[in-house]
Amino acid sequence: MFPLRRSSGDTLSSEPPQEPKNISPPVLEHFGSDQAASLRQFMSGEEGFPGEVKRGRSLAVLSGKGGVGKTNIAVNLALAAGQEGARVAVLDADLGLANVDILFGMMPRYNLSHVITGEKRLEDVVVTVDENVKIIPGGAGMQSMAELDPQRQEELLEKLLVLENSEDFLIVDTAAGIYESVLSFALAVEMVLLVTTPEPTAIRDAYGVLKALSRTDEGRKKDIRLIVNMAYNEQDAQSVAERIQMAANQFLGMNIPFVGYVPWDPNIRKAVQKRRPFYLSYPSSGASRALTSIARRLFFSEERSPKSQDLHREEGGLREFFLRLMKKR
Repeated sequence: MFPLRRSSGDTLSSEPPQEPKNISPPVLEHFGSDQAASLRQFMSGEEGFPGEVKRGRSLAVLSGKGGVGKTNIAVNLALAAGQEGARVAVLDADLGLANVDILFGMMPRYNLSHVITGEKRLEDVVVTVDENVKIIPGGAGMQSMAELDPQRQEELLEKLLVLENSEDFLIVDTAAGIYESVLSFALAVEMVLLVTTPEPTAIRDAYGVLKALSRTDEGRKKDIRLIVNMAYNEQDAQSVAERIQMAANQFLGMNIPFVGYVPWDPNIRKAVQKRRPFYLSYPSSGASRALTSIARRLFFSEERSPKSQDLHREEGGLREFFLRLMKKR
């Protein structure tokens, strides 16, 4: 897979665009009009569970560039949701540099390619890393899924659908950047979580992801949420979010809700060096508390039950994800 070309007009300055005075900047969906007060409540962990039940059976974590903590967010978000009672599987779909296993200090012997060839069952490939969290090493298997003939795709689908009844959510950790495979995953899932940081290059490249997705009607309508990682404080995160939201709304016609931020935390680096997720090593850290709040907003109803209650619906869910990924729809 090769990166999609980006023209010079596709870049986003670190400064906000000059918006016409008669257009109001998008309101942060979850934080309401009083953003500062709501963000303080968010970071304190005092906010309640959202009242409405939103879809979220499959979620892809994307970033415009490497080094923004995308895999760390994917892994630790899964652990946060697992600690709250949800059953989560993380699919390591980075075709080049799979890093999920590194964060857990493990080296899986098998991946989805062994399931595709029939050498192993899905149960042999899946690795349980916490009480409610499993890892599915994708490896070369992710790239060859779409290359199978219809009969073998159907056989593989039946194997993969074991997850339908055993897991509440699937989190897909993709490669960084704007690759064809990354966009395929983004279009296959129900929700996209776009990760950026306050760095100007990260902001520009996050916009680049939105620009690429906006080139199709399906991409423009995709449920995309924004998370700011390594923010120094709430004002820092809010400024970044508003900058991206304003540009996406004005130039792409896309509304990108902001689900929260993860503060810069020295414990994250310590955890990576230990090859252990920071949510397990430092559960009381600011980063861990922030991801707990984000997990609650994304995955749970106010009754603290997973939002994936309707496990057998005909549309959506894990079946829909794998069908879309194998280009059967």
